[in-house]
Amino acid sequence: MVSAPFLKRARALLRIRNQLARECLAELLAVFVLILITLGGSAQTVTSSGTKGDLLTSYLAGALAVMVAIYMAGGVSGAHLNPAFSLALCTLAQFPWWKFPIFLTVQTLGAFLSAGAVYALYYDAIQHYSNGTLAVSGPRETASIFATYPADYLSLRNGFLDQVMGTGLLVADVLAIGDPRNNGIPRGLEPVAVALLVFSIELSMGSNCGCPINPARDFGPRLFTYVAGWGSEVFSRGNGWWWVPMVAPLLGAVAGSALYQLFVAFHHPAEESAAPACDGPGVEKNIMIPIATRTP
Repeated sequence: MVSAPFLKRARALLRIRNQLARECLAELLAVFVLILITLGGSAQTVTSSGTKGDLLTSYLAGALAVMVAIYMAGGVSGAHLNPAFSLALCTLAQFPWWKFPIFLTVQTLGAFLSAGAVYALYYDAIQHYSNGTLAVSGPRETASIFATYPADYLSLRNGFLDQVMGTGLLVADVLAIGDPRNNGIPRGLEPVAVALLVFSIELSMGSNCGCPINPARDFGPRLFTYVAGWGSEVFSRGNGWWWVPMVAPLLGAVAGSALYQLFVAFHHPAEESAAPACDGPGVEKNIMIPIATRTP
């Protein structure tokens, strides 16, 4: 067994004191766990042809992954998990603009690495299901395990609207959950509320394009499939769909945060002193929760 003095020495030796570095490490791990569980649920469903999972289990895995990730990093980085949410906080002056590109890079890297982990975990299943061919389209395609693709009927315009509305709803509701002057949630249960929110969005808005609502969650795994052998079709399928889950959620996040301010937050009685917002569930700073999910 490892002795307590050894653990104490190891902690003193390995501890990182730089605040930004600590935040980046926590955010990286949280996104990795989030996407690992989310893509794992999708891989199980796809490679078993639906016999070991379905849309409901994929949605549930994604929602619970959000809860786990927020609990993991909420007290350190705020567990943004999503560049769209980081951008929303920047527009509300709750997160410095100079940190935005750093968090975006870390979040995308975490999603990329987790896609690799899921590929390794389900390598045999993917090879067996696809007969050894890594296809982006067709009856035995496996690219949708990792990134989102539009339904055959979906136009880019309608898909763009889908992502703006879905992410806007997500951000507005997360701000409501964390608003200390709104209908409060018991301390420590904020991640559960956010998980239920994500689950409801997936259930109601998942059929068009799998409900990515997170640029890092979609682009990181998509980039992995490109370098891992699926080829350039991961960017061309769906009339060049790949840019929509990157751009539309950012616009949706700004719209959602603006709507919540205009319709709710600006109208709180001035005489009420607001309690400090939290930098994640249970940590006093800024509201920094959320999101990434998807379905096969």
